[in-house]
Amino acid sequence: MRPTDFPVIDGIEINNWNRELFEHLHAGGVSAVHATVAVWEDARRTLDRLISWDRHFREHADLIRPATCPADVLAARQEGRTAILLGFQNTAPLEDEPGLVEVFHRLGVRIVQLTYNIQNLAGSACYDERDGGLTRFGRTLIAEMDRVGVLVDCSHVGNRTTLDAIDAAAGPIAITHANPLWYCDSPRNKPDEVIDALARRGGVIGLTLYPNFIGGPQTSLESFCAMVVKLAEQIGIEHVAIGSDLACHWTDQDLATLRYGRTRPDAPAASWPSWQPWFRDARDFPRLMNGLADAGFGDGELEAIMGGNWMRLWNQTMKQPR
Repeated sequence: MRPTDFPVIDGIEINNWNRELFEHLHAGGVSAVHATVAVWEDARRTLDRLISWDRHFREHADLIRPATCPADVLAARQEGRTAILLGFQNTAPLEDEPGLVEVFHRLGVRIVQLTYNIQNLAGSACYDERDGGLTRFGRTLIAEMDRVGVLVDCSHVGNRTTLDAIDAAAGPIAITHANPLWYCDSPRNKPDEVIDALARRGGVIGLTLYPNFIGGPQTSLESFCAMVVKLAEQIGIEHVAIGSDLACHWTDQDLATLRYGRTRPDAPAASWPSWQPWFRDARDFPRLMNGLADAGFGDGELEAIMGGNWMRLWNQTMKQPR
């Protein structure tokens, strides 16, 4: 199975991007990727990150192009380029101003995660000892995201806050990068209550390849693919996708900053995990697809998991502001 037989979409990557990584996308047959622009940055610093992306789009126009909707993904694929959809992994860039949702939408941002690891103005996160649920401000942000066409992401969000967000959103939401808790016991993975609620509302979960959330780099491709089979049986294949969470070309200090932002001046040292030999970067998407085929998925099912489900969800949520 060639990965270019249909659009292949990675639900999220948070690389320190350069030309080599854009070439990896091309070599892996990746038609589109949701790329993280900001995590802890405030609005002004986020503008700097968006300026950097504008530079990437100019300097590497032979490999990538910006995208704000599924039609752009199809156009990029016809051109032999990879479509880049921009998103935030926190609401920090929105500060305390809901109006910034539309401002950043005009600048190309199409996906926003409510929290990153710790509680913020919108709600609680997966590593908080107590999950207080979605706040009034969080509900306001979701209403604004619904209005302008920004997809809500709850990957690093607490379970109660995620359930509140699923109920509060006008349409389906995403968990762009997590796995079932029954597969790997981590606060970053999701219990059945959350995954089932996501599916009932038409949402999509991007299963992550990040080593810490699959049981470590010793986990086999066959084990991961068996998990995908079981989850598809549990919630329906139309709700299952891939969100690798690739994090290439960062230093260990970058990881410590990413985990804690400025919330922990005494942040402990951190080290990036080793990735499993069958998936180290975007060039390994064909290997992942072959593993899923070996696990029993047919062509139509592979198309759904590897990109079709993201395309459907993006079509539902990435609309023009009302």
